[in-house]
Amino acid sequence: MAKYRLGFGMTGFSARYGVDRFHHARVKYKSLLNKFGIFAFYYKIGKYMKSSVNVEWQKNMHFVSLVNGISINLDADEASGGENIGPRPKPLLLATLGGCTGMDIVSILKKMQVEIEFFNVKVESESLDEHPKRYTSMHLIYEVKAKNLTVEKLEKAINLSMEKYCSVKATLAPAVTITSEYKILE
Repeated sequence: MAKYRLGFGMTGFSARYGVDRFHHARVKYKSLLNKFGIFAFYYKIGKYMKSSVNVEWQKNMHFVSLVNGISINLDADEASGGENIGPRPKPLLLATLGGCTGMDIVSILKKMQVEIEFFNVKVESESLDEHPKRYTSMHLIYEVKAKNLTVEKLEKAINLSMEKYCSVKATLAPAVTITSEYKILE
């Protein structure tokens, strides 16, 4: 039998809940907002997978993050006080989405006996003009050239990634509209 916990929140606070491949808590709203803007909800207790990264300041706007044993430089452009040593954090978020869903799709297509010759994910986005200038939408364009590839196989791989496996998409989707399209290249 599933166990549930009771949680509370207030309107105006950002709350993101979802389920990804690591069985994070699925929130089921059980009550409506009351007149004070406070709401209650029950959430299913699930298994959690913890992870962490360290982001250490170097100088000016330069930071180094150690992710899976690999150093990643983060920096701002010169106009913002940086030295252009690494990517900005915000567009790096687009790369993580493209990489996550891309890895899923390549893995799924290989299991379907598809021989991939070329695979590319282009991620386009729209942001607000005012701070915090958050992304409001992201659009993925998959470009694939492969042997034994059918439209049905590609659509199935994309849907599995977007709806089941890509934890980056599952994390972003409550706050960002994410759409996709594909192009089969000859």
